[in-house]
Formats: sequence, structure tokens, C-alpha cells
Amino acid sequence: MNNRVTVPLYASLLSVALLTTSCSSGEPSTGGTEQTSQGQGTGQGQTANGGNTGASGNESGAQGETVIPYQPSVLVEGLNAPWEIVSVPDGRMFVTERPGAIRVIEDGKLAPEPLIEFSAPFNEEGEGGLLGLAADPDFEDNGYLYAYHSYLEGDDIANRVLRLKVNDGKAVIDQELLGNIPGGTNHNGGRIKIGPDKLLYITTGERYEPELSQNKDSLGGKILRIGLDGSIPADNPWPNSPVYSMGHRNAQGLAWNPDNGYLYSTEHGQRNHDEINRIVAGENYGWPEVEGDDDDNGAYQAPLAHSGNDTWAPSGVAFVEEGPWAGSLIAANLRGEQLLKVTFSEDGTQVEKVEPIFEDEWGRIRNVSAGEDGKLYVLTNNRDGRGSPRDGDDKLIVLTPES
Repeated sequence: MNNRVTVPLYASLLSVALLTTSCSSGEPSTGGTEQTSQGQGTGQGQTANGGNTGASGNESGAQGETVIPYQPSVLVEGLNAPWEIVSVPDGRMFVTERPGAIRVIEDGKLAPEPLIEFSAPFNEEGEGGLLGLAADPDFEDNGYLYAYHSYLEGDDIANRVLRLKVNDGKAVIDQELLGNIPGGTNHNGGRIKIGPDKLLYITTGERYEPELSQNKDSLGGKILRIGLDGSIPADNPWPNSPVYSMGHRNAQGLAWNPDNGYLYSTEHGQRNHDEINRIVAGENYGWPEVEGDDDDNGAYQAPLAHSGNDTWAPSGVAFVEEGPWAGSLIAANLRGEQLLKVTFSEDGTQVEKVEPIFEDEWGRIRNVSAGEDGKLYVLTNNRDGRGSPRDGDDKLIVLTPES
């Protein structure tokens, strides 16, 4: 069964709601309209126009294009397929490069020597390598970082989460917290974030084996949740399991709204129908049984929004807490070569608008993170083997709010 309802999304679009349809094309749309599905995660998604066909309030220009109240500038050039960026209290920024190095940015400059370079059994085939990174809430006292990377387990590729110890400008491996996460040349997931509960959340891929996503005993195609010491939280949905939610394909973004505690995630669809989800403990998000607005009598959680027949290839996301876009979710797009600004309903359970910004400005975008004073930090990803490198790639770009 496939129930789809077309409803008005906001006042300026009362007469232009459209239905999304299934399509096998993986090419991004070249039109001026971005199709998105809007739903509450109940299996009953709704479809309406989003994108740049119009905007409301003071962010709408004369031609209906979004006015961007940020000034972009390049902070660092010459990064090699960067994946994640984290800041620590002493002002340093750490950037993971997929080939296996954590780079250090200090006083706005890229240090020539990495914090650490990973060696065997580290593996960087395909989309694998050094991916996610997170800093301990007590980094100032304990110097702990948490890293996610691919490695060889015999003849197979797997992924693991490590705790690193930083001291005197160098890092060493302190402890493996979780290993044998299914991996492959593609679909390794890889985002790790520390939640408001001071627990570690981990997105995993299904290495092109869709059945893993519906197997509760597999760590593939899931969002996992563990303690900062590798322990399994007692209130996880399944006893003695790190699995927090299931039915994911290749989720790569995690961000919380601090006002209500909601966790949002981005996920790659098979060819299109890329998703923005609200993650609820113990819920099943349907892959490979359903996709997009497909309905199975409410058995699975539907996305809050999806890309319809377009391809976003979403990766990192940031929830903006201050500045002109406070309250919005910003998502990096790889194949879409843009950022998405996602506006939620007041209660945070629905998406009201999805707007593409900085389209075709910098090529593939891997990640966006929110910093102090409302600044946003953007990592390009044109040296990942799928992009077309430009002068200076890859770059760290800072978006500074205009006064």
C-alpha cells in the first residue's frame, strides 16, 4: 500500500503542491523546484513543494530566492578528502582526512604535522577510511577524542570506534570501544556524535547488504549508542545491544535540537529519496522494506522529509542554536553540491520548508558544523574520488553572520 496525501505546506505555496513519484534516475534535478516529502514519522508522509520556488519573511528576495545572511570566506585550503571537524576548548580544530590523518587547525592555520596518522590494519578503500570524530565533554581534563575508521579484519573490511588520548600535540590509540561494525568499499556510515546524555551515537552502513538493516543482531544499517567507555547503556532499546534504531541504509548525519532533545539524522536513499529523519529509540526506519513515502500500514517510521526524485546525497548536519538561522537544521549535500536549510514546525515534529543554499558554489559538501558566535563551518569534498577538484581543494569555509 502506498498512501500519499498532497497538502499545503505554507501560505505562499497553497496552489502548487505536487506529488512525488517513484523514479529510478539517480541524477539530481536540473529544474528550479526541490521536491520534498513532509511527515511526522508515522508512515503517513505528505508531499509538497519545497526548495527555492519561494520563501517567506525577510529572507525572500525580489525573485523569490533566499537571501543568505552569512558572509563566506575560506579559512583553510589543501585538505585531503576531509570528513569531520571538531573544536576543543583551547581553540584548536581537528579535521579527519579519509586517507587516515587527523589534521590540526590552530589560529586559523593548518599545522604541517598531523595529530595522528593511522596505520595497518587501517583501510581506506572506496568510501571507507577515517570518518567520524568527536571530542569528549571533558576534553580539557582527559584529552579524549573518539574516532570511527575502517580496517581489515582478515580479508574483510569492518569499522570500529576508538578512543584516542591527546597529549603534547600528538594522539595515541587509548582503547577500542566497539569493533566488527560491518564495512565495505561503500556504505560505512561513519558519523559519531556525543549526545546531551553524554553517550556516543554512531551511524553505520549496510555495505550493500540490505538485509543487515532489518537484522537486530547485526550492527549494520543502524544508529548505535554506547557509553564513552564502550559500555552498553542499560536503557538501550534492546538488552545488551548497542542498537538504538534500525532500518537505516547509510545514515551520515546526526544533530540534536537542545530545546526539545530531538535527534535528527540524514540518510542516503538508493537512487534518490534521500531522507531527513527524527530518530526515536527502538524505532524501525524501514530500509529495505519501504522507501520515501511508501506506507506499510504504519509499521515503519516515515522520514520527516525526503528528496523525491532528486538526489541530495546528504552527509553531515548541524542544528543552528544562534545567529540568523537559529532553530534550523543545515545539511551538507554531496551529489547535490549544496547546503539545505531545513525549517521545522514549532514542536519540531514536522518539516515546514527545505531550501537549497550555496548551490553549485563549492562542489561536493561533506559536512557542516556550528561554532561559536553563530558561525558555520563547511567542509568541501571534491578530492574524494567522485568530485572534480578545484583550486585549493579541499577547503574549510567559514560562514560568518552579517551584522
